[in-house]
Amino acid sequence: MSAVHVLLGILADGTPRHGYDLKQAYDALLPRARPLAFGQAYATLGRMVRDELVEEAGHDSAGGPERTSYTITDTGHVTLRTWLGTVERPAPFVTDALFTKVVVALRTGSDGATARAYLTAQRAAHAERMRELTRAKTEPGANMSDVVSADYLLGHLDADLAWMQTTLTRLGALRAELHEGDHR
Repeated sequence: MSAVHVLLGILADGTPRHGYDLKQAYDALLPRARPLAFGQAYATLGRMVRDELVEEAGHDSAGGPERTSYTITDTGHVTLRTWLGTVERPAPFVTDALFTKVVVALRTGSDGATARAYLTAQRAAHAERMRELTRAKTEPGANMSDVVSADYLLGHLDADLAWMQTTLTRLGALRAELHEGDHR
């Protein structure tokens, strides 16, 4: 995910904003994503000014240190529209730790007990996380970002659970296939 594009999206309404405000808006917009570090926010804004995606809109020091406000430029609008219009390719490789652990667990022990124990414990952890997310998105005061991010994560967790169930069902055949391949 690109912090540049998220910040451009926040500035797209034309309202000038300073770094602290942009960092807060970023975190509120993506409540289940990794928070934007203050240092990253300011470093990103510096690159955005350099690349003419944003420009300084003014300075104020309302009761504190001087703060610079930024607005999006025409180049920033074009960059944002281009990014939003670009379809993301599905990941070409499996990079998830869940997948890796299951494959390694299938190779350990002769009866699949390691893989079964891991999958059973992981299913319980996934189910608990799904309950947490469902509570979060149905709480009074949950905003659009809370609901959309929870739904996104719930979809991924649900897909993981389906895959784990399929793997558990096929555990014996998968173990036999792996060991057969070892002896070729």
